[in-house]
Amino acid sequence: MLTKRIIPCLDVTLDEAGGTVVKGIEFVDLRKAGDPVELAKRYNEQGADELVFLDITASHEGRGTMIDVIERTADEVFIPLTVGGGINSIEDIRQILRAGADKVSINTAAVKDPDLIRQSSQIFGSQCIVTAIDCKRNTDVEGNPDKVILELEDGTPAWYEVVIYGGRKSTGIDAVQWAKKVEELGSGEILLTSMDRDGTYDGFDIPITRKLSEELDIPVIASGGVGNPQHIYEGFIKGKADAALAASIFHFGEYTVQDVKEYLRERNIPVRL
Repeated sequence: MLTKRIIPCLDVTLDEAGGTVVKGIEFVDLRKAGDPVELAKRYNEQGADELVFLDITASHEGRGTMIDVIERTADEVFIPLTVGGGINSIEDIRQILRAGADKVSINTAAVKDPDLIRQSSQIFGSQCIVTAIDCKRNTDVEGNPDKVILELEDGTPAWYEVVIYGGRKSTGIDAVQWAKKVEELGSGEILLTSMDRDGTYDGFDIPITRKLSEELDIPVIASGGVGNPQHIYEGFIKGKADAALAASIFHFGEYTVQDVKEYLRERNIPVRL
């Protein structure tokens, strides 16, 4: 069995300091968590398998990604670094990879121009292209007969709607159908974030995580809602995810990456220690 990856996520906003890691609930009510370069160094030392750096306001603010912060982060870490936020073109991707990133995460721009996934995967290779899918539960099942209907934990039928611009805009696009499409276009990985769970400490959104993990041949990174190591375990066992992304539990010192990995190893989840 392939080892499961533990991936700390740095949600970064531009400020007078040049960039600060923040964490909120359902993408709002942000609180500061520290300097991105210092946090990246800490997670590298703790044994993280990868890092994800998301410039969470770049698309909304209509600006490019913070290249200088990426360069400083890449100089300090020696594990794969994925960067997302404000990526709209092949040239944006080229700049970010040159700055030291190993992969790019495309979200809003992919929804607006799906061909960007096809072009970028052909130019840079599928292994470089991660499609980030932010989604929200929608219980309007009768009005959406063409959607993929899943059963929530309490038995309620729902479909999952793709949202863009950092969760600010609904698209009407079904997340399962969209994930299948971007896989066909050449995306090498899916970063799946449930907005209903983001920052809540309630655990991953298992129904959508499991559905994508079962339907796709490419890896699925589960994101949104981790409050303790048990939630990550459930993401792997119940959600069948290939990797688990977490932020708050690491940023605010509740657990280290090592704590999580030891917890998982004790429960026979293969991890790199």
